[in-house]
Parts: sequence; structure tokens; C-alpha cells
Amino acid sequence: TFVRHLRAVGRRVEVQNYIDNTGVQVADVVVGFHYLRKLSLEKVARIAEPFDYYCWDLYAEVSEWYRQDESRLALRESTLRAIEDGDSELSLLADHVSTRIVKAHLRTMDRLGIRYDLLPRESEILHLRFWDEAFQMLKSRRAIYLAKDGANRGCWVMDLPGENGQPDETKIIVRSNGTVTYVGKDIAYQLWKFGLLNRTFHYRLFRWNDDGETVWITTTEASGDEPDFGGADFVYNVIDVRQSYLQRVVVQGLRSLGFHREADRSIHFSYEMVALSPACCDELNIELSEEERQKPYVEVSGRKGLGVKADDLIDKLVEKSLDEVNQRQPDLSEQARQEIARQIAVGALRYFMLKYTRNAVIAFDFSEALSFEGETGPYLQYSIVRANNIFRKAQERLPGWNEGCWRNKVGNCQFPEEFFEDSEIWNLVLQIARIEDTVFQSIDSLELSQTARHAFSLAQQFNLFYHRYHILSEEDELKREFYLAIADSARRGLLRLTDLTGIQVPERM
Repeated sequence: TFVRHLRAVGRRVEVQNYIDNTGVQVADVVVGFHYLRKLSLEKVARIAEPFDYYCWDLYAEVSEWYRQDESRLALRESTLRAIEDGDSELSLLADHVSTRIVKAHLRTMDRLGIRYDLLPRESEILHLRFWDEAFQMLKSRRAIYLAKDGANRGCWVMDLPGENGQPDETKIIVRSNGTVTYVGKDIAYQLWKFGLLNRTFHYRLFRWNDDGETVWITTTEASGDEPDFGGADFVYNVIDVRQSYLQRVVVQGLRSLGFHREADRSIHFSYEMVALSPACCDELNIELSEEERQKPYVEVSGRKGLGVKADDLIDKLVEKSLDEVNQRQPDLSEQARQEIARQIAVGALRYFMLKYTRNAVIAFDFSEALSFEGETGPYLQYSIVRANNIFRKAQERLPGWNEGCWRNKVGNCQFPEEFFEDSEIWNLVLQIARIEDTVFQSIDSLELSQTARHAFSLAQQFNLFYHRYHILSEEDELKREFYLAIADSARRGLLRLTDLTGIQVPERM
């Protein structure tokens, strides 16, 4: 949604989804397949879809397996090293796992109308030696130093200025065993994003679904005519608030290297986590202690297997939407009803996630997310469908009326000032006029809930107008033209806002 806002005001935006294909989660799943399930790559490749669901369960199982015998954690470390080194059975298994999960992720995001321009992979940051160059830069400019005593002895560390009067802090960038922490790789990646490294990725097209759709992904080998990514003026890192400290380390890395302009333009677009309401846990058959049941929410945890899968939620939303559509639009074809149900479901989910401020924990609840009443995406969609119906009926009822001709005519109309004296009409006009200001405010504050709430407020104001005035039955032709012009302005304003929030509008509801 933030990308949609930036593009709407003329910014050129590159959407990158960083793939941590050499990290702990991948390693733990590989440990599960290789050591716990004792499955070869060939057998893992035969596991049916949904493969990501299988890995979700396996990841939680491996976490419990570690808990039962902590000496097994050594398998994680050896697997991590094998994945980073490459050219082993474990690294090939890791590549298979991460590639299939990325495809599943892209399919899920596509259901929500989300696409990416580039998938940069951590494996290329390692194999193309981005970190090696960044490490040399950090050392030569004394942004990091080798700790010679204390708890960090033998580590390369960075000093961080304390916040709010707190003492300075020290962050380990390279461990004493020579392995780089992932914030070190993040610094290298951030340098590349701004075009500050002498190295760059190679790219190939990655096919992610059966329809042959592709997205660019990083690779180590040149593949002919490649696009040009990176070299940004501003970088927004969209990652949750629990990563605030590490994002501060990344910015300090740039500042310590003398890249003050880029440090100022490195923006952490943070957001609070999504948790589960106790009622949601009951629906998922998750057992809670009495203490947990008294809390307003329970934290999501992949290691514990606590969470709501996006595809399951979308499926539930579609199912509920389809029940409503079947009752209200039985004359439509099954395909048309399915498409309307999909649009309503995705609109409901997108609005549900956007209406909260970034610093609010979203206590996810099925009943609230599935509600189509009140401040919801379907309410916005219904308001636009209602506005569209006005113009469809105008075409049917008013002799010789044509929307295109009418719009040209009304654009030259001078309506009497007294038409605007009604406070409800004036408030509606003001809401429409404030849309562009709201877009810029949302961008400047990184608070997209402003746009979502403005859309809801405009929809409310339009519906008040709709119920108060009999637009098409108005006998005074000039007043009727005026009411139609107001309805059309509201409709176009709502369409602008639903486009910004990624909510599609069905033809009928």
C-alpha cells in the first residue's frame, strides 16, 4: 500500500522482497528433513503441496526436538555452515526448500494483489562477496574494531551512540569464530541499495507459478541482458518494530562510513506485530494457560506453531463472502459469483490490516476480520457499487442520457452558491477535496491508516448524502445535475482511495 502511495504521487519505486535463504529458519527445516525425518532431497521433492504448510509443522517439531536435547542445536550450526559453503547435499536441500517456499509465498501474495520487482537473496550477498567489500570498508574507516578483551574478545564490534541519554552500546558485527551476524549482511545490502558498493548482483527471471509468470531474482551468474536495480535515493526498510535496534545498527554503519546523506535517507518503516486473540486461539484449537487467557492477545510464534496462515484466512473470507453473494446475486454465473466473493474477501483483509496505526498490536480475531459491517473494506466497496448504480440507472431512466456527454456538460456548469449551503453536501465536498492532502500526510508520517480512515469517512459521508437526496427523481434539472456531479466526485474519490489501498471494486454486491 505504501508503494501504491509513492507511485500515485509520481515516485519511481523498486519493490524488493529480501529472501533469507541461508538463515536459521531454513537451516532448522533442513535439519528436520535430514536428521529428524531422514528424507533425501529426492523424497523431499516428492512431497505434495502445500509444501509450505508441511514445513510450518516441521519447523515447530524441530524446535521441540531441540528443546528435548539442546546438544542437537549443534546440528543447526553445522547445517548453517554447510548452506553458506554450498555444493553439499544439505545446501542443495536448503535451496530446494527455500525456492519452493518462495513460490508459495508469491502465490499467496498474488491473491492479495501484491507483486515484487526483485527478490534479492542472502546467498548472493555471500557468494558475490558483498560482505567482504563492506567488511574492508568498515575496517579501513574504523567504523568497526577488533575487541581485545572482555566478553566480546575476538569479535569485530561497532560502537553505537546511546539513545535518550543512555550510555553508548557495542554491537557485535563479526563473531569470534569468524561468522558474520546477519546485521552485517544487512549493512552490505544497504550499501548496495544506495549504489555504494563496487559489486552488484546478476539477475535471472524466476518462474513462480504454472501460468509462467516471472519475477527477477538475484543470481551469481550473468544472464545476458539484465535490468539495473539499486542505486536508490531513499530506502524504506519495511520490517517490524522488534527490528528497530538492528535497523539503528544499519544506519550507524552508513554514518560511520561517512555516508551521512544515505544514513538520513535510510528509513525504518516499522510496524507492530500481529498477535492472536484468545478467541482466535480457541478456533485454532490452541491450548492456553489460565494466565494467557487473561491477556488481550497471544504472540504469534512459528517455533511453537502459533499463527494464522494467510491462505486459510483468505479461504475462510471467500467462503463467507460467497454465502452472501449466493443469497443476493443468485442470477449471476458461478464464475462471476466466485470473482465477486474473492474481491470482497481480499478487500476485507486488506482494510482490516490497514485501519490500525503502526504502533498498535493487531490482536487478530476471525470474527472481526470476517465482519462486513462498520469500518470495513466491504463497506467501501458497497458504497462505490451504490454510486455506480446511480449512473447505471440514469442511463436507463433519463431519456437520451449518456455519461460521457453528461460529464462534458457538467464540467462547464456554474452551480448556484446556495446549493452548497447544506452542511452535509459541503462536508462531503471537503472530504473529497482533502484526498490528496491525506495521501501526502500518509507518506510523510508512514501512517497508512490515515488513508484507510479517510476512505471510510468519505464513504459514510457519501451514504448520508445518498439517503438524504433523491438524486434521479429530483424534478429540478439543475439540482439533479448538481446531485449527480456530487455523487460522481464522491465515486471518483472513493475509487482513488480504494486503488491506493489495493481494494478492488466488484460490479455488483
